[in-house]
Amino acid sequence: MKKKFLLILIGAALFNIVDASAQGQQANRQLLGNDFWERRNDFIKKEVGLTADEASKFIPLETEFRIKIVEVGRECRSLARESQNRQKMSDSDYSKLVDCQIETRIKEAQLEKEYYERFKKILSPEKLYKYQQADIRFSRELINVRRTDVPVRSNSNRPEDSNNTNRPENRNNTNRPGNTR
Repeated sequence: MKKKFLLILIGAALFNIVDASAQGQQANRQLLGNDFWERRNDFIKKEVGLTADEASKFIPLETEFRIKIVEVGRECRSLARESQNRQKMSDSDYSKLVDCQIETRIKEAQLEKEYYERFKKILSPEKLYKYQQADIRFSRELINVRRTDVPVRSNSNRPEDSNNTNRPENRNNTNRPGNTR
């Protein structure tokens, strides 16, 4: 259950910047760039071991699924952005935001179930599992790349504190694998 939630959450976050339209896949390719989609699709094809026939059926369907996931979360993301710009929110505002997030997760889960039924007609159970794992790996790698390129934004109004343990350069990283600090 946690993996499904993580998958949905990562998927939604990954495609947060996509502004899907009726033009579908073409619009997404223009917004994110062909390179992103080509790298992602190549990664999925390689990791899952898709045949040319499977890829020609699966990739367009999977892209359609991603577009619909983005569309489902659009209203909630807009509401969340609005709330970040407010100085003070009421309990009613917070309730509305939380309700929206929960409803979005439910709709995403329903959409995921619908599409996985369709995916099963194209991929074997083994390849479907490999797809799920590859999707998670690709998302994690993308997040790790973005994490090194983009500074983390803080929602607080506190002045920068060099002793802040939440800043990456001030964390005690000695327990992480491969860390020599």
